[in-house]
Amino acid sequence: MSKRKVKETHMPVGECISQVQMILRERFCHQRLPEKPVGMESQHKHLLELLRRTAVHGESNSVLIVGPRGSGKTMLLNCILRELLEVKDINKNVLPVHLNGLLQTDDRIALKEITRQLNLENVVGDKVFGSFAENLAFLLEALKKGDRSSSRPVLFILDEFDLFAHHKNQTLLYNLLDVSQSAQAPIAVIGLTCRLDVLELLEKRVKSRFSHRQIHLLSSLSFIQYLDNVRSQLSLPQDFPDTKFHDEWNDGIKTLCEDQLVVDVLQRHYNSSKDFRFLHLLLMLALSRVSASKPAIKPTDLLEASRVCMVDSKANILHGLSILELCLIIAMKHLNDIYEGEPFNFQMVHNEFKKFLQRKSHSIHNFDKPVVIKAFEHLQQLELIRSMDSSTAKIQKEYQLVKLMLDHSQIMEALQKYPQCPTDVKQWAMSAFG
Repeated sequence: MSKRKVKETHMPVGECISQVQMILRERFCHQRLPEKPVGMESQHKHLLELLRRTAVHGESNSVLIVGPRGSGKTMLLNCILRELLEVKDINKNVLPVHLNGLLQTDDRIALKEITRQLNLENVVGDKVFGSFAENLAFLLEALKKGDRSSSRPVLFILDEFDLFAHHKNQTLLYNLLDVSQSAQAPIAVIGLTCRLDVLELLEKRVKSRFSHRQIHLLSSLSFIQYLDNVRSQLSLPQDFPDTKFHDEWNDGIKTLCEDQLVVDVLQRHYNSSKDFRFLHLLLMLALSRVSASKPAIKPTDLLEASRVCMVDSKANILHGLSILELCLIIAMKHLNDIYEGEPFNFQMVHNEFKKFLQRKSHSIHNFDKPVVIKAFEHLQQLELIRSMDSSTAKIQKEYQLVKLMLDHSQIMEALQKYPQCPTDVKQWAMSAFG
């Protein structure tokens, strides 16, 4: 305690705030790995043992890590890779290859990326291969240091694993799992996905080569733990230069987390997503409102940050639509109610709109059909409606099936905020939902 008093310094408030901003922003943006993943000890032990057998003994394996977004799949894997690569012999030998289903959208791009990450571009050169399997076999052969037992182990990490199942003939998955099963070279295939039905997407020949090992991560975080995490994420570390400011800030954060308004805001976020990346975004927005003249986070800051985070982009698009486009949206919602969510086509929407014009409207004039089609197409471009027909070449534009991508509350909210919305349009909307 006495040591701390000796070091005690007082900095100007502006300087303290810039220090706080720097420390907390680094914490929110850089997503540092924890020492050990909390609440997933058995999964950590299982996966570590599996990958260690590949890295040390050259044993081939395949495994799927399954869990909702934000449950810690990537964090768990990165912690284990860090732990493995801290061992000198493993670090020298093991080659991790990271692929992502969102980036490597076909096998040709994936193969190029594998070649790049294994630093084998010069070895491949201008060689022409007959098949994907030949190319992959050549890459793995190039990693051998002599006989088969001294091959360098490769860890293939496939993020968004389910997207690789949509590749033509699932060639990449088939060849990787085939190599891992037949022990041609020491490789581990680790898939990360949030789809519980991922095995149903695999072809029979791919499924038969997969080990069927699955590690499930289901977020068991309680709201009390979530609240504690918010408190620790916003608190300053012990080595903060100004002791007085450090104590005041941390006391303020403790009081903030006990405020009922803040608890309600955080409860709403906890219910919608337990993803810490989403939480960090919320805290970052609240932190951005702190300044030298307002050197603390207030409950209203978190409330405002929550509004920004949870803004409905689709509802915002509705505010910018023309009155004709808005009428078409209401007609579609009416059709949704009548046909219980079944797809519909332009002709049905146009008929519904014409009925409204004949029966109820005094403020909307009768638009020509080409103008209405143009408005309908604009709604498609905005992705407020989505085509349901995979091949639309043979179907006339007016009869292609579409689905509305908005719900009742979004449309009603947009109508309330729509500038100078005609009363008869609002009444029609209300009757459509009645």
